Parts: sequence; C-alpha cells; structure tokens
Amino acid sequence: MEAGAVVSYKGFRFPAEVISHAVWLYHRFPLSFREVEELLLARGITVFHEAIRQWCDRFGPRYAAGLRRRRPQAGDKWHLDEVFVKITGVRHCLWRAVDQDGTVLDVLLQSKRDAKAAKRFMAKLMKKQRRVPRVMVTDKLKSYGTAHRELMPSVEHRSHKGLNNRAENSHQPTRQRERAMKGFRSAGRTQRFLSAFSQISPHFRPRRHRMTATDYRTEMQHRFTIWNQITGVSATA
Repeated sequence: MEAGAVVSYKGFRFPAEVISHAVWLYHRFPLSFREVEELLLARGITVFHEAIRQWCDRFGPRYAAGLRRRRPQAGDKWHLDEVFVKITGVRHCLWRAVDQDGTVLDVLLQSKRDAKAAKRFMAKLMKKQRRVPRVMVTDKLKSYGTAHRELMPSVEHRSHKGLNNRAENSHQPTRQRERAMKGFRSAGRTQRFLSAFSQISPHFRPRRHRMTATDYRTEMQHRFTIWNQITGVSATA
C-alpha cells in the first residue's frame, strides 16, 4: 500500500467502524476470533468468527503499515535479539529489532539461527529503515558478528548479554499472545500476524507508569484519533 493511501472497504458488508473495531480488539487484547465475535454480538453486531479472521488477515497489515508511516523516525541505536517459537511442534527462530525507546523496527520468522539467517534479517531491516544505525546491540550469538562484518562494518557493534534487555523485553507481548492462542499454527500466518501485531499493539500501550492519569487519557485519545484516521473511520463518521 502506497504512502498516504486510503484503506478501501469496497465489497464488504460491514462498515469501517465495525471492521476496524474487530481488528483492534484482536490485536490489542489476547482474544480469539470467537471471543471477538462474542464481544461484537454483545453490541448487537452479528458476524461469524471466520469473517473476523478474514478482516484481520486483510486489514491488519494495512493498518500496521499506516501506523508505521505515522511513527517518528526510529532511534539510531538498534537492539537485535532472537527467540525460539514452536509452530505445530517445529522450532522456529523469531528475530526482532527495536530501537533504544523500545519501538519495534521489524520482526522476521525463520527456520534457522545461523549467519545466513542473521544476514537476511539485517538486510531486511536496513532496507525497511533505509539506513544503518549508529550502534547495534546484540547478545553473544556469533551469527550477529558475521552478519555485522559483511553488511554494516562501519557500525559499532556491542555484543553483551546484559546490554540487550530492551529487545528481550519486547518479546514478552508475543509470548503472552502465543499462550493465549495456544501456540501458532503455520509459519506464514504467524509472520503476517506478528508483523501487524508488533505495530498495532504497541500503539495502544504507551508507557503508562511514566504518566499521570490525565496525561495517559489524553495520550490515548490522541492515539485513537490516529487509528481512526488510518482506518478511515474519521472519514466515514
């Protein structure tokens, strides 16, 4: 979807308000499609859970792209980390990059944890960010060192387990969602979901412990305004 593109709901029976609300519920809270269906039914909206799944598949990535475009430029200190997830019993490696403020820059699910996988992730990350960082922080995995020397040798590389808590903490929402979903079912769907989830969920999770109640409500109202603009609700209201 091109920058500034408007999300189209042509051909869908339900309006943007219902679709965007369902996608928000699914990505913001640890809910199943059937639970989202029940919450909508409580508001007098009858829709099958399979339709909600289709909405999330179609519009989740588009909403996430819109949020990404509205986000300020990422910081120049990137934290990279990887964690294992099981998909139908097979272990995969989820690579993640965040900046010094904890903003998720990218996620990539791969079957390997070797140098080739690290290079693929770094190349994808640089392409999306259109630049290299000032500092890259990783754990002691040797694959990062190999990828760093080949792809961004001019960047300072700090390799230390204790320095990478920022990226490790960023895995927690994914772990919570994995438990709520009772595991992931396929690599492709997991990648698509996590790519959207890593943008939508944090958008509605400001650092509340650093705000007064009034400031928090003001910030959330601002974020819902951005969400409505991205999803096209404000244009149809």
